Amino acid sequence: MTKSTMEREVFGHTAAGEPVYRVEIKGGGLTAKVMTWGAVIQDLRLESHAAPLLLGFDDFDSYPAHSSYFGATPGRCANRIGDGKFTLDGKAYQLELNEKGVTHLHGGKDNTAKRNWTIVEHDPDRVVLKIVDPDGRAGYPGNCTILATYWVHGNGELTVNYEATTDQPTLANICQHAYFNLGDREDTLDHDIMIAANHYLPTNEKQVPTGEVRPVDGTGFDFREMSPMKRFVDGEQMLYDHNFCLSPERTAKRSVVLARSVSSGVSLEVRTTEPGVQFYAGFKLNVPVPGHDGRKYGPFAGFCLETQVWPDAINHEGFPNAVLRPGEVLRQETDYIFSKN
Repeated sequence: MTKSTMEREVFGHTAAGEPVYRVEIKGGGLTAKVMTWGAVIQDLRLESHAAPLLLGFDDFDSYPAHSSYFGATPGRCANRIGDGKFTLDGKAYQLELNEKGVTHLHGGKDNTAKRNWTIVEHDPDRVVLKIVDPDGRAGYPGNCTILATYWVHGNGELTVNYEATTDQPTLANICQHAYFNLGDREDTLDHDIMIAANHYLPTNEKQVPTGEVRPVDGTGFDFREMSPMKRFVDGEQMLYDHNFCLSPERTAKRSVVLARSVSSGVSLEVRTTEPGVQFYAGFKLNVPVPGHDGRKYGPFAGFCLETQVWPDAINHEGFPNAVLRPGEVLRQETDYIFSKN
C-alpha cells in the first residue's frame, strides 16, 4: 500500500469542527493507532499480550474532556516552568500560568497536545505528523515547527522521534506523555522498575525543581536496581512525579529504564537521547469515564516515563540546555521496547 492510499479514518471532530484523523501502523509485533489531535498514540498492543499497553479511550470526545495527556505530545516546552518566567538573551518573558494560576505546564492551555496536527507521511509501519506553534502563543517567542515520527519495528520496538526548528530563539522541549500499564490489572502496583539515575530533582510546593540536584543514595528515589514501584518510606507510600537526572546534556541513545509487570510478564525497556526522565506514578488519576476495554482509570492506573530536558532548565544554572535557535534542529529520540516472558 502506498503513502497516498494508506487508510486514515475520521476519529472525531474538534470543538471548532476540524476532523481528527486516526491511522494504524504495524510492525515488530506491535500495533499502534495514532490520531492527529495532540499527536496522540491512542492505542498500542503487543501480539502476545491481549491487554492495552497504554491508557486511552475508545472514542475521541473523551480525550478533550478527560485525558491527562494520555499518549500525547505536549510542547513547545514540556513540564513546568516556575512562575512561567524566563529570560533569554537578556529579554524577560512571561508565559501563561495554566496550572492553578501559578505555574506554566506543558506549553500552556492550548499547547501542542491539545491541537490538531497534520499527517505528512504514512507508511504501514510509520507515521509522521507536523504542527507549527505560532509566535506569541502562550507567550513564547518565534514560530516553532515540530515533527513527530512514530515507527514500530524490530522486535517489539516503538521509536518516537521529535524534531523542532524555530525562526527566533525560544524554548523547546518535547516529550511523549504515554501512561503505561504492562499488566492485566487496573493498576500498576505490581510493577517493578529500574531507572539508571544517580540523582533526581527535589521540587517545591508548586512541583517545580528547587534547583538542587540531589543524590538518590539512601532515599526512596534510588531505583538503580530493579525494585517495586510501590515503595514506602517511614510508613508513607512514595508518590513519584519527579525528574530523574540521566546525564548533564542530550547524548547518544542509551538504555535508561526497565519496567515490568510481575503478573503479566510484560517488560518495557526505554532507550533515549534525553538527559532526564520524569517518572510519574499516576497517583492523581481519577477518570470518571471508562478507558480502553472498559477499564477504570483510578490512582496508579498507569505510569509515565517522560524523556525530556530537565524541568525549568532555563531558570537553573547547570541544568541541560532547553534553548533552540534559528538554524538549529532539536532532535529527541526514544525507543520503547516491549517483550513478554
